[in-house]
Amino acid sequence: MSEEPRRLIVGISGASGQPLAVEMLKALNAADIEAHLVMSETARELVQHETGMNYVDVESLACQVYQPDDLFASISSGSFKTMGMVVIPCSMRTLAGVATGNTSNLLLRAADVCLKERRRLVLVARETPLNLIHIKNMKRVTEAGAIVFPPVLTMYSKPKGLDEMVKHIVGKVLDLYDIEHELYERWQ
Repeated sequence: MSEEPRRLIVGISGASGQPLAVEMLKALNAADIEAHLVMSETARELVQHETGMNYVDVESLACQVYQPDDLFASISSGSFKTMGMVVIPCSMRTLAGVATGNTSNLLLRAADVCLKERRRLVLVARETPLNLIHIKNMKRVTEAGAIVFPPVLTMYSKPKGLDEMVKHIVGKVLDLYDIEHELYERWQ
């Protein structure tokens, strides 16, 4: 049996936390992993506000970019082999779409494909506080095989600023895919 391709689908939805997405794309480049990117329209606007980067600059960090309305894209098919998908950040709207099997755009369809093909799907869910609908949707996607990964700050690493916090969170996501990195110092 041949080895799976070293490619990961990266979905960026319109939630706060866009620096996480940028750091994820940079880390995948450093690890020589193909990043196949789909950004929601809201993410394209929000990334400028939170990072100062134009969405075109963010897209340039990916190996392949797909339009959110292109349901004929390769990542919409289970026959396109990947390591899985990370949605970083994942809005509650996107989480709800995944939880209900809504495949009305490419980001949701690609996530649905990962679930049906039993590939790793990590949803870096961004919202606080959570209401019961959010929690029930998190339960549904977890039962379907996804990993809900709230980007919770860690204090044991004594981060010196936002950049170190972002790198630690992205490093923990990379760990879920067994992708080597040096984004944070491991506990000794």
